[in-house]
Amino acid sequence: MIGFYNYTVVLTYLSLVSGVTGIMISLSDMGHPFYGALFLLISGLCDAFDGKVARTKQNRSDFEKKFGIQIDSLSDLVAFGVLPASIGAAMFRRLSLQNDGFPRTYTILIIAVIAFYVLTAMIRLAYFNVLEEERQQAESGERKTYVGLPVTSAALIFPMVLLVHYFLPADITPLYFAAMLFVGVLFVSKIKITKPGLRGVLIMVALGALEFVALLLLKLFVK
Repeated sequence: MIGFYNYTVVLTYLSLVSGVTGIMISLSDMGHPFYGALFLLISGLCDAFDGKVARTKQNRSDFEKKFGIQIDSLSDLVAFGVLPASIGAAMFRRLSLQNDGFPRTYTILIIAVIAFYVLTAMIRLAYFNVLEEERQQAESGERKTYVGLPVTSAALIFPMVLLVHYFLPADITPLYFAAMLFVGVLFVSKIKITKPGLRGVLIMVALGALEFVALLLLKLFVK
């Protein structure tokens, strides 16, 4: 059997499974964007620690390391590229049903934004893979900075947009797509972002946990 199945790749595989589950639930007839966001947060939690877990294996071969880089990016494209797009599609569908449809031009615009977001996520991940391979050939240790907004930031951004959307009196579904457009631009921008240390990762995990609890409670107990 090809591939690797030890503990170093378990979190990456779980992130992908969570992302696929969120996509299916978001787009199903009985689905809800909040459910998709919950799985997005689970994928984010897995991604926060998959690299650290993988690096605890001292005797990883170069092939294992390269395999890990590839599956991480492929998983990220699904979990943080396609899943947020699916959540947006679910939101648009619910709003369209409430308003008996929208003009074709508006629908085309929304589809274009969704496609743009997924495309920029793919470009960002492929570009990072090339940079990371070149960096590892030139130096050892972990990367200190990122070029462009990391795709995994979607795990915190879009659940927060959903929470803001819920608490505002007016329907601001277009805000979600505006966020997709803005985040997509940041994915392929040349801004440099310092890679967070353990403290930064724990803060983001705590924020994600708060978002998860808030979304879950709202979906379960508030109509």
